[in-house]
Amino acid sequence: MSDHADRPANRLAGETSPYLLQHAHNPVDWYPWGAEALERAKVEDRPIFLSVGYSACHWCHVMERESFEDPDIAALMNEHFINIKVDREERPDLDQVYMSAVQAMTGHGGWPMSVFLTPDLQPFFGGTYFPPADSRGMPGFPRVLMGVHQAWAERRDQILSSAAAMTEQLRSMEALAPGRPGGLGFRHVNAAVKKLLGEFDARHGGFGEAPKFPHAMDLRLLLRQHARTGDDRSLHAARLTLEKMARGGIYDHLGGGFARYSTDERWLVPHFEKMLYDNALLATTYVEAYQLTREPEFARVAAETLDYVLGRMTDEAGGFYSTEDADSEGVEGKYYVWTLAEVLEVLGPDRGKTFAEVYDVTESGNWERRNILNLPRPASQAARVLGRDEAELAAALAEDRARLLAVRDRRVPPGKDTKVLTSWNGLMIAAMAVAGRALKAPRFVEAAARAAGFILDRLRGEGGRLLHTYKDGTAKLNGYLDDYANLIDGLTRLYEVTGEPRWIDAAVELSGTMIAEFADPEQGGFYYTGRSHEALIARTKDLFDNATPSGNAMAATALLRLAALTGRDDLHDAGRRALDAVQVVIEKVPAASGQSLIALDFDLSPVRELAILVADEARELAEALEAVYSDAFLPHAVIAPATAARAAALAGRMPLLEGRGPREGKLTTYVCEQFACREPVVGLDALVGAIANLRPDGGRGD
Repeated sequence: MSDHADRPANRLAGETSPYLLQHAHNPVDWYPWGAEALERAKVEDRPIFLSVGYSACHWCHVMERESFEDPDIAALMNEHFINIKVDREERPDLDQVYMSAVQAMTGHGGWPMSVFLTPDLQPFFGGTYFPPADSRGMPGFPRVLMGVHQAWAERRDQILSSAAAMTEQLRSMEALAPGRPGGLGFRHVNAAVKKLLGEFDARHGGFGEAPKFPHAMDLRLLLRQHARTGDDRSLHAARLTLEKMARGGIYDHLGGGFARYSTDERWLVPHFEKMLYDNALLATTYVEAYQLTREPEFARVAAETLDYVLGRMTDEAGGFYSTEDADSEGVEGKYYVWTLAEVLEVLGPDRGKTFAEVYDVTESGNWERRNILNLPRPASQAARVLGRDEAELAAALAEDRARLLAVRDRRVPPGKDTKVLTSWNGLMIAAMAVAGRALKAPRFVEAAARAAGFILDRLRGEGGRLLHTYKDGTAKLNGYLDDYANLIDGLTRLYEVTGEPRWIDAAVELSGTMIAEFADPEQGGFYYTGRSHEALIARTKDLFDNATPSGNAMAATALLRLAALTGRDDLHDAGRRALDAVQVVIEKVPAASGQSLIALDFDLSPVRELAILVADEARELAEALEAVYSDAFLPHAVIAPATAARAAALAGRMPLLEGRGPREGKLTTYVCEQFACREPVVGLDALVGAIANLRPDGGRGD
């Protein structure tokens, strides 16, 4: 990133995005996306160079150093193009449209994304990273710039024709044939699981070959498949993958949290950036695996991951930050890796030798002559090899990790993107809320509530509509579909673990706005941008899972869960139409449909409804909810907790609570299905017994 603060600033200096501010002193005459740049391109009849990246992107930093900081390259850009820099995390709508174009043009995509547009914003040439000179079979960026300039000057009609054709192709991509109502069944879930298991790496866990991504949604689907059908292969694949990731270098063994992905097949060498959404999705997955297996290591990893977020990725006012960079001092991974000499210096020769044996630290190193901490053997096996008591060794290693972390904390840390995104916060609110009860860690529930309050109080615009991003006291940009869907899901989960009416009321209110703004009344499903949004060259639908769940899938997930709690048929119908709209995606690309399949599994299964009521003691309610979440994995259940006073206030919106209250002033649980309830049980022991008798059933056939 640029360190030339002595240079004159360009127009990006007035932005709040840390990524855009990194480029504020480039010699490139950058514009942010907006009316000023777009109007100038039309007036001067010049093509637009659109550069899209994000603050934790390693190759974005490389291209900046090599090209955007080069005065000669910048002069070419300034002479021939209107140059626009976009933070993809702020403008995922632009990123989706133009990344689809680059992928169609080149067969691949990635960041930095480099795409050339006509003045009316139609794409005609693009790529990703370009080197500063011809190398490795790639044209140098100056040659690309001059080639595009000459083509614009000499072959304008050809460019305009191809740009128009590409734009029509982008628009046609959204024209999926919707599935017939009721056409989806458990056979689709079973077929997707079969395909996943066919791609499972039985040695290292995960799916496919390097590079390996965590696939949190797919792992959660496998856990549900085991819970529903008893399929041990699904449980084995999920469990082995989670174990291998937690032992690999993709996991930060000192500070907690997961890096973006592994560059190799065995989870050793990560791409070192840490993203809020990965850690939200993986913490949720580890919590669910703990609920299902009772494996303490899964609980430990989930807690350490969320504590990392609380310690390094949380704003003082409660919102969660976006990313930590891969680079520090301009070197990828420098903050995280160790030499054997450094470990011995901190821990001493005896303890240092033991630590090095356990965590794969050698003189020659396991990555570029340095060491990424990882656990080649499980803790129990390491103890046997060393002839140590397992518990005693674990305690010693915990002390050693703390000492090494204290030393690491004195290093120059990676850059941090401190903007708060509504969509990613929604994912983390859900993770913190459920983990807080499942792990009996109230700090996580409290953090979820603070973040939810932060978003609802500070990221609302006209008419109460959500805004997408917040930084330095400024909230801006219309919310996208995943802002609504993820936050609705997070708020619903937060209500289920607290009984606080504010959260369910906000979830219901936002669901109405989401349907009004984003729903496609003709084809079903949801557009990614709302009716009130800036018009782009194509209005896309986010139908495929990528690093995060698709917006359409999360909308279905949130609406179906909210419908099960509130008894609202309109919410259920909207959620189910969102699934029917992607039937062809589920059938043709199940690997990109994990979240849609999770929503489908929920909708097809008998949903158990638990109304848990206490007189007026909040602590009693918290203890009851901890018993529910920590003792069972209940993917097909919803929970309506309340004190007696709140139950009366909520009854009009929550049929589960209507006419129900605590018996004899004691904790009372009603177990229901389709709002028909069994005889209530009284007391904590009775609640635990009732939960133990809840077993997922059905779903083995279509």
